[in-house]
This record gives sequence, C-alpha cells and structure tokens, in this order.
Amino acid sequence: MEEYLRRFYRENMRAEGLVSFTVTMKESDLFIWAERDLSAEARDSLARHRADLEDFIIRQRRFGTSFGPYELPEGSPPVVTVMAAAAARTGVGPMAAVAGAIAEVVGKDLAPLSPEIMVENGGDIHIRSARQRRVGVFAGASPLSGRLNLLLPPTPEEGLGVCTSSATVGPSFSAGRADSALVVAESASLADAAASALGNRAKSPEHIEEALNSVATITGVTGCLVIIGDKLGVRGDLELEG
Repeated sequence: MEEYLRRFYRENMRAEGLVSFTVTMKESDLFIWAERDLSAEARDSLARHRADLEDFIIRQRRFGTSFGPYELPEGSPPVVTVMAAAAARTGVGPMAAVAGAIAEVVGKDLAPLSPEIMVENGGDIHIRSARQRRVGVFAGASPLSGRLNLLLPPTPEEGLGVCTSSATVGPSFSAGRADSALVVAESASLADAAASALGNRAKSPEHIEEALNSVATITGVTGCLVIIGDKLGVRGDLELEG
C-alpha cells in the first residue's frame, strides 16, 4: 500500500472557478478549493480543532481507541461532537470519522469567507457548492478504478460529505476487502463513519449487496457504492458517469 501514501490523485483534481491550496499539520493534510486563498484562516481553524481533539483524547483516552459509539460529557468540542454523533448512527468507533470530521469543521469555518468551498482530507471531502461538481472514484488496482465519476448536484447550504474507505488503498484499517467503499451523506463526518462501516462489511464480492443494504438505511446517508475487483454495487441516489 506504500505507493498510495503519496496523494498523487490530487494532480488531476480540478474545481472550476476556485483556487486551490494545501494546509498540513501533523497527520492532517488538507487540499482546499475556495474562491480565494484562505491558507492562513484554514491553518488557524485546523490548529484549533486539532488541539481540541488532542486535548480531549488525553482526558478521555477510550475515545481514541473505542470500536463502538462513545457517550460524551457535556460541553465537548465541536469536532469531538460530530465524530461521536457519526459513530452513534453507524455503530463504529468515533475515530472512524476523524478525517471527514476535520474536513467538515474546517470547511464550515471557511464558509462565511467563501460560499463555494471544498475540503479534501485523505480522500474524504466536505463540499458546499451551488453548481454541479464531479468526483472521480479511485479504487486502487481494480479495473474499474478511474473509470467512474460521481456527479454531485448543487449541495444544501450546510454542504455534504463524500468519503471513501478501502482495504487496499492507504494506511487505514478495514476489516473488509473493498477496493473502494464510498458514501455520500449529509455531512463529511457521517460519510466517513458510514464508509468505514460499509468497508468493514464488504468482505467479498458476495457480501456487496448485504453491505450496501445495511449502510443505505442509515439516516442521513444519500447513497453508497462498493468496488471489489471488477465487481460494483450501488445503492441510493447516486448519479455515475463512466
């Protein structure tokens, strides 16, 4: 999987009418499109939310290791709150939502400065756009990789999330065998957690239908797809071209 650790897919990413910039901090590596360069504002947002998360994990160590939903104390930080809410809906641990949650909270912080905003964090995307956008589907060594695009209509005002889990691409753990387990949901934190749940259930081509049926019923999930080798399954309101 080492060959996929360099985010080469960004070399082909475009967003008409927007400028792009990157912000990195420890494990977070954000690729952002906005109406103008908001690097400084994005860095401030990322630093604040990362500090909130790191401090919370020091005080609540099980939050960082739990493989199931986690009950929060009152007054928990925003990034922790959206992670826990996503975990509660999907049945996975809150850290399964961390990449999507970071993209989401940073994107929402930047929204007042740029109504058109997209934040990608390791393949997990928070998007808020008044126009149709196209998202490519990468699936490692699958023959379907790079041959499909997801067409997203204009988003609701609060945006939505497009997130992908994989057992064959990248360093994240998955209990399944999916080359790509993609979810579109009402938020990036929920999409990230749901993609993890979907990938965990997709243990073979024979499990694709069962995995999709399970995740497609989660409140807030718009649609999902799974690719294992040359097999593809789709559920929900997704428009694909290829």
